Amino acid sequence: MTFASDRGEHIPVSLPNGAQIRVEVAATGLEDVGFDMKTFKGVTDAIEGVGEAITTSLQKVKPTKASVKFGLEIQIEQGSLVAALVRGSGKSNLEITLEWETKG
Repeated sequence: MTFASDRGEHIPVSLPNGAQIRVEVAATGLEDVGFDMKTFKGVTDAIEGVGEAITTSLQKVKPTKASVKFGLEIQIEQGSLVAALVRGSGKSNLEITLEWETKG
C-alpha cells in the first residue's frame, strides 16, 4: 500500500491515445493511491468542462479576442484522477491557456 505524501506521488496514467505517462498527484491526505494504471479522463473532462463554460460566456459577450489561463492540480479521489482548479501559481501540475479569436 502506498500513501500520498506532502510532496505527492508519481503514478502511472493511460492517455486516451494509449500512451502511458507518470503523473505527480497532489497529496490530499493519507489515501491509498497505489500504482495501478489510472486514466486521464477525469482531467480531460475537467479541461473540456471549463472550456465549454467559458465558450458559452464568450458567445454572449462576443469579444473579438479572449484568452483564459488557469492551473489544475491533479488529485486522487476514490481511486480516480481528478483535477482541482487552482491559481496559476507554482502549485499547479498543469497550466492551461485557452485562446479564442473571432475572424472579422
